[in-house]
Amino acid sequence: MAFGLKREELKEWKRRVEEGEIAFITHYWLDDRYPNMKTVTKVGCSDIQKLKLWGKKHGLNPKWIHKDERYPHFDLIGSFQKDILRAEGKLDQLNRFK
Repeated sequence: MAFGLKREELKEWKRRVEEGEIAFITHYWLDDRYPNMKTVTKVGCSDIQKLKLWGKKHGLNPKWIHKDERYPHFDLIGSFQKDILRAEGKLDQLNRFK
């Protein structure tokens, strides 16, 4: 379950993904499989090759891409989330959710 996003933020992320940009969006998240994780960052791009290359740069397995028809993306949680957001200069995404 996702929450803590504004509708406009989600629309903007979707637009950027559809346009082939590497787009980031972080939100609160609850999933019984990961009880200690409170946020997730979705990193999406409609250009799968571009997304795979981006992921490879950060040590992400291309098999981890959610092959959503319109919004393919990686879900970043835990240390992957923090390390990658730091490397990409996007800590504001995570700091917002403490």
